[in-house]
Order: sequence, then structure tokens, then C-alpha cells
Amino acid sequence: MTVHINIGSNLGEREATLHRATELIIRALPGDVLVSQPFESPAWGYESDKTYLNTGISITQDVSHNPHDILHILQSIERSIDSRPHRDDTGAYIDRMIDIDLIAIDDMVMDTPELTLPHPRMHLREFVLVPLSQTAPEWLHPTLKLTPSALIAALHSRQDNKV
Repeated sequence: MTVHINIGSNLGEREATLHRATELIIRALPGDVLVSQPFESPAWGYESDKTYLNTGISITQDVSHNPHDILHILQSIERSIDSRPHRDDTGAYIDRMIDIDLIAIDDMVMDTPELTLPHPRMHLREFVLVPLSQTAPEWLHPTLKLTPSALIAALHSRQDNKV
């Protein structure tokens, strides 16, 4: 089983925060680990003058964990680093010290009130796709049937058509 995770930060010591989160995730979900290079990008889904630093982690494990258990582990790690909410009172995104997203688990497709796999907006987020293309270049989106690099190309094509 391979778990794909994305970590982002746009407040405080971003690199140190990503490193700390990565270490905690690796301890909680041991296995063969690949970590991407950091990827810097503007805020997504809201306006901010603070850029994000993101990294991707792919962990291959012999033991299959329940996807909801993995989500709860990641949420617990996130809260241990910074317990502040990720949205304001209106539900809009805000700047944050840490954001940990479960992106995908193998070719699993799941849609529950708590968890959707693969992440429902991953194909729209270059800050997820670029790190994923480094840690899992051959991974195939189970419903879109595209690799991370092909998803990046499709994203750029959509952006070029909007200009």
C-alpha cells in the first residue's frame, strides 16, 4: 500500500515546519519513504501575500491501514504542530502554519462524509501535482487515468485557455 501526502505551510519557519511534519508522519506511518523537493507557490483559493512551501511524501507500507485511521493520524500531527483553524468564520481559507492533506492511497476511490480519495481538488493544484510527480511519477489517477505529469500538463492547458 502506498500513501501519498502533501504538506504545506505559509506562516512562520516554513521549511522547519515541513521538516517537523515529515518526521512525525514517517514515525507514525513507517515504511519506504520518498520525499519531494519543496515547491513554492501562491495561496490557492484565497488572496494572500504569503507564499506556500509544499512538499509531497509517498510512503509504501507492507501493512494496510484503514484510510480513515491514516486521516486521523495526519490530522493529529497537524493539530500537534498548530491547532489554529484553517478557515475563517465564513469558511474561507486563511494563512496557516501547517496543512497536511491525504492525497491518495494506491488506486483507491472513496467518497465518505469525512474523506474523499483521491483528494477531490488535487488535479487543480500544481503544488500537489509537482511534488507527487517527484515521489510517484508512475501513479495513475484512478478516475482521470492520468499520471501526475499528465495532470500538470492538463492544468497548464486549462490555465492557458483562460488567458
